Amino acid sequence: MKAAIVQGPRQIPAIADFPEPAPRPGEVVVTVTAAALSHVARSRASGAHYSSRDGFPFVAGVDGVGRLAEGGRVYFVLPRAPYGAMAERTIVPVSHCLPLPDGLDDITAAAIANPGLSSWAALTQRANLRRGNTVLINGATGAAGRLAIQVTRHLGSGKIVATGRNASALQEAEALGADATIEIGQEGEAFREAAAHHFRDGVDVVLDYLWGQSAEHLLIAAAMAAPERRPICYVEIGAASCGEIKLPAAVLRSSAIELVGSGIGSIPLDRLIAATADFFQAAAASGFVIPVRTAPLSNVSTAWNEVSGPRIVFTTDMA
Repeated sequence: MKAAIVQGPRQIPAIADFPEPAPRPGEVVVTVTAAALSHVARSRASGAHYSSRDGFPFVAGVDGVGRLAEGGRVYFVLPRAPYGAMAERTIVPVSHCLPLPDGLDDITAAAIANPGLSSWAALTQRANLRRGNTVLINGATGAAGRLAIQVTRHLGSGKIVATGRNASALQEAEALGADATIEIGQEGEAFREAAAHHFRDGVDVVLDYLWGQSAEHLLIAAAMAAPERRPICYVEIGAASCGEIKLPAAVLRSSAIELVGSGIGSIPLDRLIAATADFFQAAAASGFVIPVRTAPLSNVSTAWNEVSGPRIVFTTDMA
């Protein structure tokens, strides 16, 4: 079969022949119809992601949509290595497959699964969002951040504050449901003061997709400006800006900030998969939207490093 194969560290996947998957007990073969190019897929392929594993060659892609032998339509995640999602067929533990609701097509399901689950799992598994809570989303202009606005609204938040570097993209965030926006500019003090205004009014949850300096400013603003002893659950989801921050110890000692992470490892896999099923039901009911561009899997090498624009979903049309 044809697959997008990573031959070594930091190599871009290329289409080549790969052995047909042979299932073990408790596994199924999935005929893949759609697989999204996500940050996690890129990061794991390069070996940079914290969940990466050694062993080359392997097939790229961590999740996708496809058909079982009996025809059932499923979303699958974390195929058994060295198989991956970006192939004509893959092999997956039965427990890693979920039936898809009828109202969700293959392309949309593949596109929204990873970025949408990032906020859904953070809010339901780590922050325990309550109806009426105020949520600040740091980095709300990317694919995951835009979905986070829609997910947060669906789950009943009272107010959503969105941050981002692009002013026009922040206007789009407002159209998706953000009540207020903060532009992340060059002047850190201005950003910190703008954030402090919202923390003084009361913020219950922060979803952070950026980390880096913006996170430093938000945490300091939260500690200094939040009403006394008001709990704030600060959830670190991504590190699009930087993987490290400098955080004064007094920020945590002087506040009721709870700093947690959300991702593979911080939430048991069975709970992540169950949360994915709930997310798909919500997506089908609420019509979550994400810009998508489809491409045949044969284009994987040329599309691999495209990091801007609509989310790329590969189909197994090898033409």
